[in-house]
Amino acid sequence: MVRSSGIAAFNHPEDFNQSITVYRHELKMVLYITDIDVSLNEAEEIKLYNEDYKKLPVDLNSGSKGNRIYLWYKTSDCSAITRIQFSYTDKMKEGLSAEDYHLVDKNINAGNRGSSMYLWFHKASSPYDVPIVDLRLSTDAAQDARYVQPLWERLPCDLNRRAGGKWIYLWVKRETQTYICDINASFDSALDANLFNQGYIRMDEDTNRGAGRAYVFLWYRQTTDSQNAIKDLQVSINQEDIKSYNKQNYVSVLTNLNEGNKGTPVYVWYKKNDCSRGPISFVTLIHDPAAVQPYEEAGVDVLQGNLNKGNSGSIEYLCYK
Repeated sequence: MVRSSGIAAFNHPEDFNQSITVYRHELKMVLYITDIDVSLNEAEEIKLYNEDYKKLPVDLNSGSKGNRIYLWYKTSDCSAITRIQFSYTDKMKEGLSAEDYHLVDKNINAGNRGSSMYLWFHKASSPYDVPIVDLRLSTDAAQDARYVQPLWERLPCDLNRRAGGKWIYLWVKRETQTYICDINASFDSALDANLFNQGYIRMDEDTNRGAGRAYVFLWYRQTTDSQNAIKDLQVSINQEDIKSYNKQNYVSVLTNLNEGNKGTPVYVWYKKNDCSRGPISFVTLIHDPAAVQPYEEAGVDVLQGNLNKGNSGSIEYLCYK
């Protein structure tokens, strides 16, 4: 190929073909997740397939007696989904509805005894929102731990919640790497809409799971700026812990994660100014005891303070990387 006055000229056809290939590669658009749906039966599967949705090949009722239920998604270069949430109580729906999240009005636990569960999604363009470009589902502890990879995050709500089947979790992949910049907690659903509006993602697993009384949720916000990320997380389960973290200049999330029951007061603490640690890019909750070892082997810090310390609820651990 030769150039004259800034205009390209090609001596051979293969030069032209190679140039076109490079040009197309440079112009290739990133495809975002733009729509999500759920099928509850074969007729709905056929309908979504004909509408160019792609199916995640995992039955959301795996191991239970419910319907064969699948999650479907569509990709394009249009406006991207940036947040996915779940609800399994009427109170959990209120903030999502108030902030115009889109409801996929199909019970993911249809046909079994599990919690009536619904998926919601949102397309936002705040500084805390990054497009989702891929989805996957995990169905066992070893697979779950293998998915801890850059760009991926795990939504901590068990999609077989109270159904008695496999532990099933949805993973989302972001277009660019994100870091956790803020942690919050709430036990009053009246605050949900405000937190959603501020760009927070609710960790849709109750930290009081199985203990009854108040529903308590952790929340996080993301950034693409690693300099603004949280560097360390801890959990206090007694007064000695509280004194220790205060002395080390950790900041406390003020909501008691055991709010409303007789369990030990449990608080989350964090640091942003610890230069000896890297930025946290991954945070989730685990309930399956079999997941602890694989997670630790995958380089995840599993905080050993049980969030249900002192009550009859499920064992629950906060973990991060």
